[in-house]
Amino acid sequence: MFGLLNRLSSIPIPFFSSFKAYFDLGTSTTRIAVKEKGVVLKESTFLVYNSQSKEFVFFGDEAKNIMGKTPEFLKITRPIINGIVSDFDAQVALTNRFIEKSVKPYTEKNFILKPPLEALAVFPVIATEIEQKAVEEVILKAQCSSVLLIKKPLATAAGCGLNIFSHKPNLILDMGGGLIELSIVSGGGIVTNRTLKNAGEHMDKLIANYVYLKHGVILGEATCERLKIECFNFTGEEKVMLVRGKSLENGLPKSVKIKTDDIREALLNNFIQITDAVKELIEISPPEVVDEVYDSGIFITGRLASIEGLDKFLSTELKISVNRPNHFMDATIYGLSLLDKEKNAVYRVSSYSRN
Repeated sequence: MFGLLNRLSSIPIPFFSSFKAYFDLGTSTTRIAVKEKGVVLKESTFLVYNSQSKEFVFFGDEAKNIMGKTPEFLKITRPIINGIVSDFDAQVALTNRFIEKSVKPYTEKNFILKPPLEALAVFPVIATEIEQKAVEEVILKAQCSSVLLIKKPLATAAGCGLNIFSHKPNLILDMGGGLIELSIVSGGGIVTNRTLKNAGEHMDKLIANYVYLKHGVILGEATCERLKIECFNFTGEEKVMLVRGKSLENGLPKSVKIKTDDIREALLNNFIQITDAVKELIEISPPEVVDEVYDSGIFITGRLASIEGLDKFLSTELKISVNRPNHFMDATIYGLSLLDKEKNAVYRVSSYSRN
C-alpha cells in the first residue's frame, strides 16, 4: 500500500505538483534556472528607484544601460554588494520582477493551478548567519514557498563536473563581479577557503583610475568593463580600442586609444594578488590535499575566466595545470540543477532551509 502511494506521489499532477527554480543572486549578474528547462534568465543585478513616485521603475539590463544618464529623481540601486544583500527591499523587488519574467510563464503554461515554487539558492562562504537569512527571506518574499541554501563553492564545483562528495580534493577559483572565491572542496564540504574583494567590478575601477591618471580622461563603468572583456588578454596579442570619455582639461568629450598593454599594466598587480592568494590557500592545506590538487589542477569559473590566456598565465605563475570547464560562466547555477537531480544530494550539502 505504502509503495503504491510513493509511486503515485512521484507522478507530476498538474493540480498539485510543485515547481522548482534555482537562484544565483550575484553582485553583477543574477541567474535563474528552472528544473529541466535550464537557465531562463541572466540579467544585471541593477534596478532604478523613482523618488517621486516612490517605486522601482527599471530592472536588470535595462537599469544598467541607463546608468549615468538619469535625472536626480531616478536613483540607480545595487542591491547586492560583494555577494551580500545590502538593500533588502530593492532585492525583493528585483527578484520578484525576474521571477515574473522568467519563471511564471512556465508555471502558467504547464499547470492548471498555480503550483508552490520551491527554490534552491547559493550564498558566499563569508556570509554570516544573518546575511544567509537575508538571502532566504528575499526569496521567500519573492513568491517562493520554500528555500534551500547551499554554499556557493559547492554548487560551482558540481557545475564543473566534479563529484563534490568524493574525497578527492579539487581547487575552485570562482572569479565573479563582486567576489573572488578560492575553495578546496572535498567530501561534500569546504576544506579551506579564501575570499577576495578585488573582483571584476574592482578591476573596472582600476582601469578608470589608470586612464584618468595617464590620459586625463574620465571613463564610465560600462566603458571600463568593455575594455576589460574585449581588449584585455594574456596571450600577447595587442588590441586597440578607441573610447570616449570626459576631458579633465575642459570637461568636453575626448577620445583616446587604449591598448592591451595599458589594461595589462592597470590590472597586472591585481592578478598577482589573486595568484598569491592561491599560493597561500595551498600553503595552509594539508600535504595530502596539496598532492591531489596538483594532480587535478585548478578549475576557473566566472566571467573573468573568459579572458583569453588567463588559464596559461595562472598555470605559469602557479606551476600547476588550470582547467576551464564547459559551463565556466554559469557553473554555479548549472551545479545547482545537477545537485538537484541526485537523490538527497542537496540535503547533504544544504546549510539552511525553511518552509
